[in-house]
Amino acid sequence: MVGAGRVGPALAASLQLAGHRPVAVSGVSDASVRRAAALLPDVPVVPPADVLARSELVLLTVPDDALPGLVEGLAETGAVRPGQLIVHTSGRYGVGVLEPALRAGGLPLALHPAMTFTGTPVDVQRLAGCSFGVTAPEELRLAAEALVIEMGGEPEWIEESARPLYHAALALGANHLVTLVAEAMELLRQAGVGAPDRMLGPLLGAALDNALRSGDAALTGPVARGDAGTVAAHVAELRKHAPGAVAGYLAMARATADRALAHGLLKPELAEELLGVLAGETGPAPGPTTGTDGDPQ
Repeated sequence: MVGAGRVGPALAASLQLAGHRPVAVSGVSDASVRRAAALLPDVPVVPPADVLARSELVLLTVPDDALPGLVEGLAETGAVRPGQLIVHTSGRYGVGVLEPALRAGGLPLALHPAMTFTGTPVDVQRLAGCSFGVTAPEELRLAAEALVIEMGGEPEWIEESARPLYHAALALGANHLVTLVAEAMELLRQAGVGAPDRMLGPLLGAALDNALRSGDAALTGPVARGDAGTVAAHVAELRKHAPGAVAGYLAMARATADRALAHGLLKPELAEELLGVLAGETGPAPGPTTGTDGDPQ
């Protein structure tokens, strides 16, 4: 394994449980070395070229921007051997980024776990049932599928050209979710809520479940209802207490309004006033925060 960030050690530990034998790991920072020691005890930490010299299967688990240079450097120095499986875990790239390794005789695979990682042993358990975005040459599809299944995952085949869109979708959903939840918790603390995580947990869990089941039909709240007064009150309060959150609120509210309107949830006669508020026009006097359907959100 080259790169002992949050992802690599968990994948290597999962493969070890499936019967593979980790022989070497490369890590630079103290945190990387500690992670490797925790999940792969007794596996020696060596330079990247030595990792390849000892391995039949190599995991390249480095940041996206570092991957092309790493692959090219390893190939140019003769570290890649013919018949060696070279696997990267980047969501952004397919197997094209491994072209230098392919020219050196390596066998390229792109296996991206659609999971968020903590860098702790709990990550190994989370791989059970996790989808992997897989891109591989036709002749290596069975090998790619076998490795994913051995790690407890489910392979989902992604075309080379679709990798950037695939990764953008995951980032939009997972990475931005963390930002939204963290901001919501900060605002609840400002509002005097002592345990914002406990308050948000059931609400967000239900919202996520509904969204996964029903898509846009699960939209609720003042934007979907067209409660322009409530939205105007939200924007006014955010400008006073959390001005840094205003841009994100407006952007998400506009996107929500567009989807609610397209899905028939937001009545056209209410959309104009709402969109005016979101565009920064003077909104109506804020009224009660409960809509005609009794939904308090």
